[in-house]
Amino acid sequence: MKFIGAHVSSAGGPFNAPLNAKAIGATAFAMFTKNQKQWIGKPLTASEIEQFKKTCEECGYKPFQILPHDGYLINLGSPREEGLQQSRGSFLDEMKRCQQLGLDRLNFHPGSHLKLETEDECVALIAQSINIALDKTSGVTAVIENTAGQGTNVGYKFEHIAAIIDKVEDKSRVGVCIDTCHAFAAGYDMRTKETFEKTFSDFDKIIGFKYLRGMHLNDAKKDLGSRVDRHESLGIGMLGWDTFKFIMQDSRFDNIPLVLETPNPDIWPEEIDKLKSFI
Repeated sequence: MKFIGAHVSSAGGPFNAPLNAKAIGATAFAMFTKNQKQWIGKPLTASEIEQFKKTCEECGYKPFQILPHDGYLINLGSPREEGLQQSRGSFLDEMKRCQQLGLDRLNFHPGSHLKLETEDECVALIAQSINIALDKTSGVTAVIENTAGQGTNVGYKFEHIAAIIDKVEDKSRVGVCIDTCHAFAAGYDMRTKETFEKTFSDFDKIIGFKYLRGMHLNDAKKDLGSRVDRHESLGIGMLGWDTFKFIMQDSRFDNIPLVLETPNPDIWPEEIDKLKSFI
């Protein structure tokens, strides 16, 4: 079964996220559990936690349909010691917030080498950062998102993600989120049936579908291999509708959150309905 939604606002409290998702006809959603531009969020109160869980239950959302995202400041592969420790502290805080809210996964961008270390060194630091967070939490899977390879980001090659997973000690609590725009910008073509099958055959061989815990469904403003992260509304970017038809009609993408991060929230209900029509 396909679970489709969008990254909705949780302004005013986490319980608003499921309400906002329900309002657009979503059967899955993504959210921030705190201000994404702050290192550490205000602690969740017992009332906020209870209200979030109650609202999710009333709206029909189980943890596997929800893909929380960590903050934008975090760089788990930072070559700068102060930035690395700050990032690790913030990531642990995010993991603990998910644990408190009863969520079972946390989506994050792996990290950047800042031209001060090699990609392999950055990958090793990211894995070490994940191990630290997993050791101090329980029940929450760390979900690595592929990147477009913009700037000094690692994670734009499936091999980077596989190398991170290889160094994670508890492989039952590590997963992957594939962003279609990022993959396309990184050079993975998905526009025809042949290139789609090739991309995801490579994904399965290098990483493995057993690790897939979510997807971000975004069209792309820039062309294949541009290494530029610019999301577009579905069907009007360089990917086009066929890519999303292939995903909707493929059982390998069942039972995970399929989440829009497209730039026009006003048309999210239409985009969700269109995706549902492909199933």
